[in-house]
Amino acid sequence: MFFADVLETEGLGNRSHLAGGARAAVVVDPPRDIDRVIAAAALRGVRIAAVAETHVHNDYVTGGLELSRLTGARYLVPAGASVTYARVPVADGDVEEVDEGLVLRAVATPGHTPHHTSYVLEEDGRAVAAFTGGSLLIGSVGRPDLVEPRLTEQLARAQHASALRLAAELADEVAVMPTHGFGSFCSSAQAGGTRSTIGAEKASNPALVQDVETFVKELLAGLDDVPAYYAHMGPANSAGPAPVDLTAPRRADADEIAGRLAAGEWVVDLRNRVAFAEGHVAGSFNFEVEGQLATHLAWMIPWGKPVTLLAGSAEDVARAQRELARVGIDRPAAASVGSPADWVAGQEEPASFPRATFADLAAARGRGEDVVVLDVRRAGERAGGWIEGSVHIPVHQVHQRLGEVPAGTVWVHCAGGMRAAIAASVLDAAGRDVVAIDDGYAAAADVGLVLVTPAGN
Repeated sequence: MFFADVLETEGLGNRSHLAGGARAAVVVDPPRDIDRVIAAAALRGVRIAAVAETHVHNDYVTGGLELSRLTGARYLVPAGASVTYARVPVADGDVEEVDEGLVLRAVATPGHTPHHTSYVLEEDGRAVAAFTGGSLLIGSVGRPDLVEPRLTEQLARAQHASALRLAAELADEVAVMPTHGFGSFCSSAQAGGTRSTIGAEKASNPALVQDVETFVKELLAGLDDVPAYYAHMGPANSAGPAPVDLTAPRRADADEIAGRLAAGEWVVDLRNRVAFAEGHVAGSFNFEVEGQLATHLAWMIPWGKPVTLLAGSAEDVARAQRELARVGIDRPAAASVGSPADWVAGQEEPASFPRATFADLAAARGRGEDVVVLDVRRAGERAGGWIEGSVHIPVHQVHQRLGEVPAGTVWVHCAGGMRAAIAASVLDAAGRDVVAIDDGYAAAADVGLVLVTPAGN
């Protein structure tokens, strides 16, 4: 009897898969931190016989090359992928034996990338699961605009055809097991759910219920911003990522933290936004370890800039280090565990700024205060409506566009509070007076703030 386990990487919205039989298994699209994959295989009592990549990933650094080296597994990579390391090139229709009675069949599914390949797990000749990578997602498809802008429409059409091929060749009960899930920016829309089948997707997935022209038009219109660090992931994966080093970073004292800030390096406080607002090292940035740390930090930091981590516990430093390694930020320059009192040099006091709600903003406007309202949501979110008079700069651009923020006290908001806290920390580090709105955006209308709603919404 076969098994197919999902290994979640929640911060990136990604999923890897371990699937096999009684003695051996295949790993599909493994994460960079392969120790948890090896542990999952050990828990199942199976050896890893093969490692398969559906495509050269644009959103994270793969652990596939190192996993195959450590385990001796055959490393299956689409033949059309341009890579510089030795691998087993896989073409449409190729079959790889996984265990007795269990094989993996390659199915060419271009669209997310030109060389994208899905893998169908067959037990005794019957398809039981489809590892669809960035092709057919749960309720969506992988975005087609990450390779080359000139290929986007062509790949969108290929994505539609690939989805139709999977639906036509596979029975309704076959499990759909994609790499990209909810929260992944590789998804063309918000993919959701943990499990699906070909039959369920045939009933609701736009790629399978819309004609190609409608599908392509809506797909391209709905594409969101691309995280800046994606530009570095494909080249890293094509070249062959180095083994990950998760040993603890060197410890930094207050003087070293001050020196690193003075040198223009990034000092990142991993504590929650409430604690950060109450007290922090002046000049540090707040990226909560509980948030989408890897996505937001990697999106904003100048690539290659040294980063020092501050946290309340060694466990939080280790967690952050693991998450950052998944997107190619391999080694923090240093780290320190403690509180702002431990991190502030000399006689300086920790910096702070106020937090507020939308009701507080409405009250400030009601008193006639001249406040600057900064909306740091993404463009796609703001398209649904915004607070009258607000300035819009997406959070991932705030540090590059500080000069565009009008003079005055800046009240920063997003949809829920986490991104507002990031932006507030950046503005605070630049010496601006800031108020972080830690509230759900729906409350803005409830408290009487005037919202602008575009025509047609």
